[in-house]
Amino acid sequence: MGDTRAAHTAGDLTDDVIVRRRADVPDEGWRRVVHRFSGGLVNPGPSEVERLRRQLVHRLRRPLSETHRIAVTSMKGGVGKTTVTTCLGLALAEYRGDRVVVLDANPDAGTLADRLTGESSVTVRELLRDLDRIGSWADVTRYTSLAGRLQVLASEQDPASSDAFSREEYEHVCRLLARFFNIVITDSGTGLVHSAMEGTLTLADSVIIVGAPTVDGSSRASKTLDWLLAHGHADLARNALVVLSCDRTSVEVDATRIREHFEARCRAVVEVPHDPHLATGGRVELARLRPRTRDAFLGLAALIADRFDRAVPEAPQGPPAPAR
Repeated sequence: MGDTRAAHTAGDLTDDVIVRRRADVPDEGWRRVVHRFSGGLVNPGPSEVERLRRQLVHRLRRPLSETHRIAVTSMKGGVGKTTVTTCLGLALAEYRGDRVVVLDANPDAGTLADRLTGESSVTVRELLRDLDRIGSWADVTRYTSLAGRLQVLASEQDPASSDAFSREEYEHVCRLLARFFNIVITDSGTGLVHSAMEGTLTLADSVIIVGAPTVDGSSRASKTLDWLLAHGHADLARNALVVLSCDRTSVEVDATRIREHFEARCRAVVEVPHDPHLATGGRVELARLRPRTRDAFLGLAALIADRFDRAVPEAPQGPPAPAR
């Protein structure tokens, strides 16, 4: 009998061949309880909702080869722009595990830091002042506060000073942040004509427009798309994501027609349901959101990541991201 040993190679010992696959087990609800207390003998499997949530998490973890800049904007105030920035930043930082920073570029003493950390004693103004002296990760973190894994860069809280935040200054800040962060999310002001907003849109890789399923909230969001098209940002408008914050709703408004209008104008529409935790206007924690609300923001994060390329990223400077 011939010697067959030479026919086998290290390539035979792959993960797919030698690892025994366990059945997909549930992580939540009554299904998890049944699986746990039966010692694994009874496995009802994850629910359809849980399967869809896992798919969203898989999508939002798509590799990213260079810094991706996201602008969150709206012509209308009070529609939840800062809330969207907050929850998107928390979701990306928590589920991706790489470096994510949110920047408050609102010229009118923005509240982004209040919603995340409550710390706004050090702001983007101090960062700009010391720009030439920042050379390491440790240097950058002196100007940010931390909400979980999310870094937060607060806006200047003195309105007289924040008016001076120009396009050039915004671009300087973004160039610095791109050296240390994988994702930079900018919470913009409501005006589209101020200097910093011009810089935000010029550098943005993705734009999120926040509106509401109301007459004023939807018309202002649609006019924001009109403005982008009229001012040389046609690609941003076509690939924009529209978020409809459903805190304000009315049976007299045709919400389906509003959604269809935006689906015809942009890449996708995400509806964020009313959530008591967000309605307080206080500090935001992902764990306290209702499941449907959390899933809406996971869906938004997944849509953002769908445009990431597949190249493996080089790690930004500084220590490795926290282990998952």
